Order: sequence, then C-alpha cells, then structure tokens
Amino acid sequence: MLTNPYAWIEESLKTIHRADWYRSVRTVDGLPGATVLLEGQEVLNFGSNDYLGLAGDERLIAAVTTAVQEYGAGSTGSRLLSGHRELHRNLEVAIATLKQTEDSVVFSSGYLANLGTITALVGKRDLILSDQYNHSSLKNGAILSGAVVIEYPHCNIETLRTQLSQQRQNYRRCLIISDSVFSMDGDLCPLPALLELAAEFNCMLLVDDAHATGVLGTTGAGCVEHFGCTGKQLIQIGTLSKAFGSLGGYVAGSKNLIDFLRNRSASWIYTTALSPADTAAALAAINIVQQEPDRRTQLWKNVNYFKFLLQKQLVNLKSLPSESPILCFELTSAADALKVAKHLASAGIFAPAIRPPTVPTSRVRISFMATHQQWHIEKLVEVLGDAVARKT
Repeated sequence: MLTNPYAWIEESLKTIHRADWYRSVRTVDGLPGATVLLEGQEVLNFGSNDYLGLAGDERLIAAVTTAVQEYGAGSTGSRLLSGHRELHRNLEVAIATLKQTEDSVVFSSGYLANLGTITALVGKRDLILSDQYNHSSLKNGAILSGAVVIEYPHCNIETLRTQLSQQRQNYRRCLIISDSVFSMDGDLCPLPALLELAAEFNCMLLVDDAHATGVLGTTGAGCVEHFGCTGKQLIQIGTLSKAFGSLGGYVAGSKNLIDFLRNRSASWIYTTALSPADTAAALAAINIVQQEPDRRTQLWKNVNYFKFLLQKQLVNLKSLPSESPILCFELTSAADALKVAKHLASAGIFAPAIRPPTVPTSRVRISFMATHQQWHIEKLVEVLGDAVARKT
C-alpha cells in the first residue's frame, strides 16, 4: 500500500506546536531603530542586534545609494570570477586594520564564514573541540568538516584541558572553536585561557566575534582587544550584520590563513560576492565606529543603567551572567517564556522569547542599543516586573 512520503512533516509540526516551540515571522516596518513598527504597533525595540544603532543611519543609507548607482544592485558572480569590486578589498583592509591583523576576507554571511573556514581547516584525520553553547554555524561547520567533534561543557577550561590531554595526540590537527560573546546568554568565552591551551597543545583557535565586534574593546575591535590579546595567533570570525548594521561575514588573521581560505573555502569560492550595497554600508559603519567612540560609550551606559535599575527595583529577578549588551531571564518553560514576551508586547515592548532547540532552557532575551533613551529602559524595567509578577 502506497503512503505519502511527506506525511511525517505534518506530524512533526504538531509535535513542535505541542512543545510550544513553534516559530513564525513578524513583520517590522520602517527604518530600524530603538523604536520600530511591529505588525503595525509601535514598540520599544529590545530584540535587535543593531547595538550601535547604525542600520538606519543616514550615512550608511547614503553609502548604499552611491554604491548601487556606481556598481548596480548585485555583484553578478563569485569573487574569483566576475564579482570582485574595489569596495570588497577596501572593506577587507578596513576590517584587518580594526582587528590589527595582517589581512581579512569578506564572506556573504557570517554563517558562510564559519562553515567555509572550519571545513577548509580540518578534515577526517582531525579533532574539533567545541563549546557546547556555540552558535549553530560553528556546530554545523564542525559536522560538515568530517573531523571528530567533542563538545566541552560551557566555558569549562578544566574539562577542555582534560579532553586535550586524552585526545590531542591521536589526531593530525586540532581546532578549538568558541563564540566570544554567547548570543543567547550574554557571557564571554575565557579567551586568554583558550589561547594558553591552544599554545600548550599545538591547536588552532577559532573565535566567532559576531556579537563583540564594534561593542567590546577600547576601539571596538572586539573580544580579542577586550582581553588584551591583540596580536596573538588565532582565527577571528565575525559578521557585518550586528554592530555594523549591514550584512556579510569576515575572517581576520594572518596573510597565509586568508590566502589559504581564498583558495580552499568552498563557501567563499562558490558563492556570489557580497552585494555592493552591503559592502559599502559595512565600510561606512567601520569608519563611524572608529570616529565616534561615544556610541559605544552610550551603549554601555544603557546596559549599566538597566543593571542598576534591576538591582534597585527587581531584586528577585535574576538574569543569566552577562558581560555584553545581551541580558537573558531564564524561565521554567517555553510556555512561560511566551507568556512573558506576550505581556511585554502588549505593553509596547519587543523582547523575544527564546526556546529550545535554540537554547537548552527557555528565556526572554533583551538586547540594548546605543540609541535607547533613559525612559525606554525605565519602562522596560517597569513592564518586566509586572510581567514576571503575572507569571508567578
């Protein structure tokens, strides 16, 4: 008897609904900013990765307009064929200068940068040690590489050392991979300790700096600068879609590393180059980050003001440990997270519920922008306290 080979999809969707894991898109209208129109309702935006408020900046929009007029809407091909523009190289030089590395290479997304870099660096005879809370792109890159993958408990250096002691000698190459800022928790990786282990056990170290670039460090260079590790040998990967308000990804490191990736990274070689518009916007954003440190200062003022109000007004509301503009409040179930997020939305605040399988435990995630005003933060604290009281 013939059966429908797609019938399992409907059953799977039912399971997703029963677990309160179902997701759907919500339309945002108008320019991005500290306030947005979400499905027609004006809300305070605490759900964005636009940390410095640059995505809607008129200078980025002007750079995009100029680039489209000069180069057109699309890049028309991969960088090695017809897609390379002078803008791409200018952006790569700017990234390398910001990161104080020898060179960098730009990908069409941060996800592609992780996939392409990891699969180019290691293979079936190699070992990857990966933080259990790493981003999906790091985890999938590790799987696609064909290397043996061992996860270590989140930020647990002692367990990582034990795993290296037991396993390193059995493999040709070893790559340690970690987020710098863990995007669904807000905490930082122990970068200095990771660098020490990498040196001791002859490992490569790859850090995804997506949520730190533009945000951490004296000049906004990211986690490496924040920890005083500039100039150390490692592989820095990041995105242009968060603090830089554009789209795309990058890898920064030694000249040999970047030259190797241009010849061996499939997700760079076989993908259409980043559009002229996105490239120009990212280049303009890097210039602003370097010229206007007050944006970063204001971002941290906003974060610290929120933490101050929490300690003063919501003593019993405990957030996950955070050293970034991302703060998360853990809840007992996906249903509870949805209820709190719904209450926030009804009061004009957008802060998304994050649920499994994205994270191991459900939570409401709040992210701050340099363009938030003081009263935005005060209203968030007021409504958040009411939402939690209603839940309990």
